[in-house]
Amino acid sequence: MKKKKNLRYFVIGDWLKSEMITNQAPWLFFVAFLIIVFISNNYAAQRQQQQIHILNDSLKILEHQNILLTKELTPSQRQSSIELLLEEKEIRLVVPQQPAFEIKK
Repeated sequence: MKKKKNLRYFVIGDWLKSEMITNQAPWLFFVAFLIIVFISNNYAAQRQQQQIHILNDSLKILEHQNILLTKELTPSQRQSSIELLLEEKEIRLVVPQQPAFEIKK
């Protein structure tokens, strides 16, 4: 004889005692565990994507700063600029007329 399943059967929780549910309980817990892992992995991936986006933005800012500083420092590092600074400070520096050469074995 089959039990009649009514609203009271579900509300009280008698359906949890049924043979089908008790036999499949380990699988249901396993599926619930996988769902939790999947959701937490999704949140972790979103957090990492946000951090990557923030780091990319700061990298662009630093690249622009690097370009500006390089643009400012390049003229002062030329040989002619260095020679003028040495003359202003009255430091004698003999500039070789011949380029440096390499001694090879």
